[in-house]
Amino acid sequence: MRIGIDLGGTKIEGIALGENGNELCRYRIATPRNDYPATLLAIKEVVDHLETKTTQSGSVGIGIPGAISPHTQLVKNANSTWLIGEPLEADLAKTLSRPVRITNDANCFTVSEATDGAAKTAEVVFGVIIGTGTGGGICINKHIVTGANAIGGEWGHNPLPWPTDDERPGLPCFCGQHGCIETFVSGTGFTRHYQAAGGQAKNTQDILQALEAGEALAQQAMQIYEHRLARALASIINVIDPDVIVLGGGLSNIQSLYQNVPKLWEDFVFSDHVATRLVPPVHGDSSGVRGAAWLWPLE
Repeated sequence: MRIGIDLGGTKIEGIALGENGNELCRYRIATPRNDYPATLLAIKEVVDHLETKTTQSGSVGIGIPGAISPHTQLVKNANSTWLIGEPLEADLAKTLSRPVRITNDANCFTVSEATDGAAKTAEVVFGVIIGTGTGGGICINKHIVTGANAIGGEWGHNPLPWPTDDERPGLPCFCGQHGCIETFVSGTGFTRHYQAAGGQAKNTQDILQALEAGEALAQQAMQIYEHRLARALASIINVIDPDVIVLGGGLSNIQSLYQNVPKLWEDFVFSDHVATRLVPPVHGDSSGVRGAAWLWPLE
């Protein structure tokens, strides 16, 4: 049995998967925010519950909104700031009395879709998170590429490729740079650019409703967004040449992306024909926690 844990800022979700990837049990509790020791115990509570309900023990994989530094073995880049600087992997191994595997939550999404999801037949997969932020993961032969610095797939903190004059130098990003892909193609960036053009909708969901209603500003914002996403993904195709790109996060529910973006990226991909497929996720919001379980591969 494999246990996956999605350690989020507001909730901790756990899932137990059987040998064939079938869901055996699922459990969710609130995250003890700003309390590191309580977070360790909460994860143990979830694992204990899953093992009690299934009467089995399992391996444990965990997705976090950050990464484990290969240099210090401490958590870095985490939105859940009380984890930063903590030896989470070592502490959980002691708390759970077994080794654990931890990676970025976007990596978990990618592993899930590459293992038994939308890209299960593909060799090279790039998984994309376009929600509040912009994340990504690279999976080759169903194994995640973490990288020497544990930032494999972090495409959101590269500059937007082929920028137009009005896109330079770009908005400031929390990482300290300007013009990062995340500031353009995340849900937050999409909303910000729509509002800067005079749009009145307050959030991404309201903009999408305005789009369905035929609002001109929303239609224009979506056209610009699709072009930016196409350029950003073309730069990925030019580097790793994936068989499949899977979109996740809130904006992945926009159906027009799957038709329009591949048409647009053809102008930027260094090839006479682009065979890479752009697809929606099979497991949706469950991909992160499922992918955490799949961090322990089949023997």
